[in-house]
Amino acid sequence: MPNKFPIETMPPLARDFAGYKRTIQGCSQKTVDEYLLDLKLFFKFVYAQNHNISPTSDKFLDIDISSLNIDFFASINTETIYDFFIYVSNERGNQTSARARKLSAIKAFYKYLCQKRRLLEINPAMDIEAPKKKQALPKHLSIDESVSLLEAIEGDKESKTKERDYAIITLFLNCGMRLSELVGINITDLDKELRSLRVLGKGNKERIVYLNEACRDALIKYLEVRRGDKYKAINTNALFISKRLQRISNKTVQWLVYKYLSLAGLDYKHYSTHKLRHTAATLMYQTGKVDVRVLKEILGHEQLNTTQIYTHVSNQGMQDAVDSNPLASIKSKKVTEES
Repeated sequence: MPNKFPIETMPPLARDFAGYKRTIQGCSQKTVDEYLLDLKLFFKFVYAQNHNISPTSDKFLDIDISSLNIDFFASINTETIYDFFIYVSNERGNQTSARARKLSAIKAFYKYLCQKRRLLEINPAMDIEAPKKKQALPKHLSIDESVSLLEAIEGDKESKTKERDYAIITLFLNCGMRLSELVGINITDLDKELRSLRVLGKGNKERIVYLNEACRDALIKYLEVRRGDKYKAINTNALFISKRLQRISNKTVQWLVYKYLSLAGLDYKHYSTHKLRHTAATLMYQTGKVDVRVLKEILGHEQLNTTQIYTHVSNQGMQDAVDSNPLASIKSKKVTEES
């Protein structure tokens, strides 16, 4: 379990903001901690700028921001925010996605101060545009690679958690759920006939994930183990259990994914649990011909444009399209005769 962000190091208004995001807006603790981490760096940068402290000095690390008040936040203008992004880009090497996340945190904080608390009239972050992200195609496993990954689990003779691991990877590859969603599944979330299960997604939003034959088969075999004598005395509703007889952690799931990717001879450094989610989504869209709107609901996306990254066409598909052109077989007679 990751260490919780030391919220006592933050200014009172930032703590109130964190509470608002967590309890009113229903953000996950991980999301709130990421906001606080980005805001902490931003506040330190502004404080250092005001007191002629170099952001690269040891003194910068020791800056205490816990007593900053509304006067400090009111003094920050748009230019100061731009200075911060020049700093994180040039000095900290933040790429587009990292800068976009930091801007999102700053915008959310000032929106809270201006609109929810009405402590400020001017929002210095309101008109700052988010940096444009490079639309990279999601990395995913092919069908053959996915089969090899599952076979690697079956072939692991030393594993004492084979049924559990096989069920986990099968759910990732077939359902496209997030890591946090899988780890959070309880036995009571399963439909009695194993036709579906309930997961808790981003923003504490529940959704139903439907299970295919492969998922049902994997879960049946794992549940035989999960309900065995070894686990009867466990006082937990968690579906997936660690060797310590507790709910399996994110870190353990990530480790087992890397382990089996390596055993399957795949370059595990380029893949992760999230890439297995990409695999499920890509295979459903490209091979299963799933409508993008249906895929949006399966993945639990808030916006359709998030899902549309999976509508990219495979290289083979583009090759087939070119080859199917009715003019594809028409050749120059002159060239043909000379050849």
